[in-house]
Amino acid sequence: MATKTANVTARIQPDIKESAEAILEKLGIPVSVFIDMTYRQVIANNGIPFSLKLGKTITTRDELSDTQFNSMMNAGLTQAKADQSKSVGEVFADLSNLSE
Repeated sequence: MATKTANVTARIQPDIKESAEAILEKLGIPVSVFIDMTYRQVIANNGIPFSLKLGKTITTRDELSDTQFNSMMNAGLTQAKADQSKSVGEVFADLSNLSE
């Protein structure tokens, strides 16, 4: 006897859909199997199977005390004097590697 199935319909941005489906295709996982796996993980975890957090915000100067600000500036100066800096190209390359 065949197992009954149900449809899931969701509206998402086309580029998000295409990017995710391209990755799933490389992994050899059909979208329907991925959705089934995700639903099963929600059941197994009795909730979302990954952390939902807001990213850390960047602290502004207004939020720092003078002592904290001066400490941060001294640390940067020490790094610069010790030639512990990176070129703009290196920084962008590092950022690109994070998204891969």
